[in-house]
Formats: sequence, C-alpha cells, structure tokens
Amino acid sequence: MIKVTLLSHTPEPEKLVASAAKLCYSNASIEQIGANLTPEKVDKFLNMLVDLGHESPIEHICFTFGIEGVSRTLLAQITRHRIASFSVKSQRYVKEGSFSFVVPPEIEKNEETKALFLKTMEADQKAYDQLSEILFEKHLKELTAQGIPEKTAKSKAEKMAIEDARFVLPNACDTSMVVTMNARSLLNFFRLRCCSRAQWEIRELATKMLALVKQAAPTIFRYAGPGCVNAPCPEGKMSCGKKQEMMDYFRNL
Repeated sequence: MIKVTLLSHTPEPEKLVASAAKLCYSNASIEQIGANLTPEKVDKFLNMLVDLGHESPIEHICFTFGIEGVSRTLLAQITRHRIASFSVKSQRYVKEGSFSFVVPPEIEKNEETKALFLKTMEADQKAYDQLSEILFEKHLKELTAQGIPEKTAKSKAEKMAIEDARFVLPNACDTSMVVTMNARSLLNFFRLRCCSRAQWEIRELATKMLALVKQAAPTIFRYAGPGCVNAPCPEGKMSCGKKQEMMDYFRNL
C-alpha cells in the first residue's frame, strides 16, 4: 500500500511566492514587500496569479515527500520527471531478504492470476537468495585469499554478491524514496499523472501527493490535477470523457 508523507516544504510558501511576484512590479525593497503582505493581500494576489496562469514565481517553493510501498515500475516512471531530486533505497547496498512487492489490483482480484503472481514472487526470492549465497562464497574466498581481513572481506563479498543477484528481482519489488519538487514541477506532474490515462499506481501516488500540498498551499494548487480540470482535455480522441467528474473530484480533493 502506498504511503506518502509531506516531510517538509518551504516555510510560508504562498507568502514567498507573492513576495517574489510583487518584486517584479515594485520599487520597494524585498524586505518592505514582505512586511506589507497581510494574509488577505497574499490570498488576493495569488488568486490573480493563478487565474492568469503565471507560474514562474511558484518555482521558488519546494515540497519534499517520503514515499513508501511503491514498485520499481513506478520508480522508472517518476524519475522521468527530471526537474526533481530523488533519493531511493538501493538494491545494490541493501539486501532484499524476503522482499515486499506490489500486487496490481487486476491481478489481486482474480484467484488464478494472484496465485500465479505469488508463485512467481516466491521463485524470484528463492533465485535471489541462492545467487546471493553462491556469489558471496565465491567472492569471500577470493578476497580472503588476497589477505583481506575476514570482517572486511565478508562485507565486501556481500555487497558484490547482491549487486549481481538483484538482476533477478521483479519490477513488482517495492522501494522507498524521498522526492523533492518545486511547485511548478508539481503542477506539471499532477497534470500528467492524475489523468485517468496514467498508469494506476503513479496516478494513486500523484493524487495522494496533491491532497497533501493542497493543505500546505491551497491557493497555488487550487486548480491542480489532470489537464482537464481547468482547460479542455489535452488527450483529444483518447479522452476518458469524464471531464466534469474529474473536475468535481480534484477541486474538492
């Protein structure tokens, strides 16, 4: 099950965006601009920016998420969003003993497919364990023969073993990561990944992330969501045809 936590974000994010945007149109000092911004003025100015679609000032604020219980399949998708920072649990340094995995809903709800899937995961775990053990013994023997102390040799041998054994691990194998994006990158992420045509796992993740940032910066993310929330559906003939339903859901998220 996907778990998402908003670990941190830029303090007073909406006030900072308003200050940055106002600087473009003011002779006042940055300090003066910030001092004159009441919550009411921030809200009014940001609503104007959002309505105009003026997004560059929101690049100044960032949000950092802790993400757990997602598959390596999702990892391959989310790292395509290049204006972001990622720290991911390494299969090269962390041994996957009794690895956890993500079961797709369509496989989960069918007894035959679920049984086959679980059998495959069990086989993958067994192969991983066997490869790790064989490679460990091989590397340990070679390292000790080189005169490397036993404790150091064991540590190096295990790392070398799991580095290659991980190649049998499935895309279903789960992982954890810390992800940081600025608000403008997040808006783009939500436009693409909250869409009903996005793959189910990353769509679920994006929706959970959106719910969290809406609490931290409600005005900035007022119209956030799939592309159809505040514009014609960008999918054209591939549209799901549920624009109103999507608008209602994401505006009330």
